[in-house]
Amino acid sequence: MEVVGLFCLAVAVLAGSVLWIWGSSEGLKSREREGLGTGSRTLLVIAHPDDEAMFFAPTVLGLARLRHRVSLLCFSAGNYYNQGEIRKKELLQSCDVLGIPPSNVTIIDDRDFPDDPGVQWDIEHVAGVLLQHVEANDIDLVVTFDAGGVSGHSNHVALYAAVRALHSEGKLPKGCSVLTLQSVNMLRKYTSLLDLPLSLLHTRDVLFVLTSEEVAQAKGLAFPGDLIRRGLGSVGAHPHDTSLSELYVCGWSKRAMSCHRSQLLWFRRLYVLFSRYMRINSLHFL
Repeated sequence: MEVVGLFCLAVAVLAGSVLWIWGSSEGLKSREREGLGTGSRTLLVIAHPDDEAMFFAPTVLGLARLRHRVSLLCFSAGNYYNQGEIRKKELLQSCDVLGIPPSNVTIIDDRDFPDDPGVQWDIEHVAGVLLQHVEANDIDLVVTFDAGGVSGHSNHVALYAAVRALHSEGKLPKGCSVLTLQSVNMLRKYTSLLDLPLSLLHTRDVLFVLTSEEVAQAKGLAFPGDLIRRGLGSVGAHPHDTSLSELYVCGWSKRAMSCHRSQLLWFRRLYVLFSRYMRINSLHFL
């Protein structure tokens, strides 16, 4: 009985600490400003439609707080189950929720980059396409997966390998930096906000956390993208086909993921509920 009591006390203390840290939004925002400036032209590089919501939503919203101009490059249409056209539309909807306008979204629909974990993308080809996009859009910050690809998907890993090659060979434009999303072990991956203390301890460079303010702001009346385009930051909500109470609980990353209706199978719904990546992103510079 004493052991159970001590365990419950420890859980309560941990949960209380996490909520206190999470509520201290200024402290979390200072961790963002330490590693990044403001006003950069940032390119988020993903492999499939839904990567931006499943893995990078806290980063996109955090960059919006820092007034970065974010664009997105997706290397496939996600056509593994012949749903490519549907998934393209879902990606545009999700990006709008996250504040990335359609004009800033590029989707590559090419046989050379199939949505298939069993196919190894040609790293040199990926690097060439990526470099061309970076140079054409005068990008000064690239954000993508790390060597683990978060889920280990070979397409995610190929993006990292391509960016790593460009960086190590000095081919990126002068002043262009690279941030990679840290992969964590399975236990940490599915502890949601309870991973915040470890994230604070182990993040070397940049930490983005969906703040309590942003979750509360989901009770508002406009998409974050609408307010960002009006210069008011990454706040707001829209009562589309999701109830306001659900928006309040979910926050913006989950609202973005809800746009990917074709992908919301039971195991992804569990992912949305428990994954730290829906609330926390820790990133490292190359």
